[in-house]
Amino acid sequence: MYRRTLLGTAMAAAVIGPVSAQTSTVVVYTAAPQAFADVLTTQFTKDTGIKVELVVAGSSDVVRRVNAEAGNPRGDVIWSIGAETLEANTKVLEPYTPTEKNILVPAYYVSRVWVPFSGILATFMANTKLVKPAEYPKSWRDLGDAKWKGQISSARADSSGSSFQQLATVLTIYGDKGWDVYRPILANMQLADSSGLVSRLVNDGEAKLGIVLEDDALRYVKGGGPVVILYPEDGTSTLADAMGLIKGGPHPETGKKFIDWLLSKPAQELVVRELGRRSVRTDVPSGGGAKPLNEVKIIDYNIADIAAHRSAWIARWTEMAAAR
Repeated sequence: MYRRTLLGTAMAAAVIGPVSAQTSTVVVYTAAPQAFADVLTTQFTKDTGIKVELVVAGSSDVVRRVNAEAGNPRGDVIWSIGAETLEANTKVLEPYTPTEKNILVPAYYVSRVWVPFSGILATFMANTKLVKPAEYPKSWRDLGDAKWKGQISSARADSSGSSFQQLATVLTIYGDKGWDVYRPILANMQLADSSGLVSRLVNDGEAKLGIVLEDDALRYVKGGGPVVILYPEDGTSTLADAMGLIKGGPHPETGKKFIDWLLSKPAQELVVRELGRRSVRTDVPSGGGAKPLNEVKIIDYNIADIAAHRSAWIARWTEMAAAR
């Protein structure tokens, strides 16, 4: 049996009970949606016989927990966290070189500490019953139009890695004017409890628009929902949804096996086919209706630079959100 735990912010640094010393177990902390994680961990156990103890929380909560446990690590792997978040917390990670590193997409494999898991893309999403094609926002600036007041769903950038990516994307595109562009967007948002809820709220008509990861929206498109994915003409970011080996974790060998399995061709094909993510392998093409990257304006998203600004940007975002 898997042990699946959903953590709130207040529990982020809580101490869990003793972890089994069995080498057939791996303890994984993840920000992936539960259903997403279940697909892959179930298949991993079928393929390897290794049981997964899964702890699910927001990106910031996962990082806080791992830092709090640094003196006595309880987890083996951080999985499905924004790359810039792991880049800002490399001190809690054990550098690991995957066995099939040579097949990884160079744009995603940019660190020798953390490892890419899948490629993610920041997009917009619109409910086609509530928004006419002529009204579709074409740029990040368009999201700041007052007509969208309270109609744009997004998660909090101070707790969601994907929402921080959205903020950093705007600041990267517009430089010194970035906050001026982002402020009215934030003013128009209805903030969801998690990034995983955003696509559902748009699909169900509780919001007209959403700022989402491409794969989250793609699930509803493939499911026949009244939604469409929009790619901003002023640019967007693609980066690795990442994973890393926790320094001093109780099961380092099974942690390495978990990482290598997730990067295997069959697992990456599953990521594309069932979950709508982009593969980080050069021999696994994207699918599921995702727009080819050469048709999307992709910005230069400097992970190291963004990671260096992360704390300051989140602090400013939090102040702005409280003042809305």
